Amino acid sequence: MRRILIAAALLALAWPAAAQNPAAGKRVQVSGEIVDTWCAVTGIMFGLGTAHHQCAVWCAVGGIPVAIRDKDGQFYMVLRIENEDVSVAAPKIVKIQTHEVTVDGELFERDGVKYLLVDKVADDKGIVNLTHDEHGVVPFGE
Repeated sequence: MRRILIAAALLALAWPAAAQNPAAGKRVQVSGEIVDTWCAVTGIMFGLGTAHHQCAVWCAVGGIPVAIRDKDGQFYMVLRIENEDVSVAAPKIVKIQTHEVTVDGELFERDGVKYLLVDKVADDKGIVNLTHDEHGVVPFGE
């Protein structure tokens, strides 16, 4: 019992120090397509842009994490966008699914994963990857 009390006391002392010194992020500007991570990372969806738009919306509404895929294929997991937590059916993120955007934000990296807190969508070109004609509506056809 004494060990538990000592451990609890040490944790209580350490907690305020950890809360005051959170890991600092790096200010970045990232450009790329807003994608749902399930289809994009697994490669299950080969179509991009218009061909994958409806599925990407359904995934975001269903709770699949959303990311920005840059031109080099790097993924940036979006945790927050313009002060709106990215959660199931977050209106801001659902409205820009499959759009090509440039965002300003704070980047955190842990265990090889890039996490992004988006402060501002600096540019939204809309859906520029018009592959609908080439692939049909993926995965459901027309």
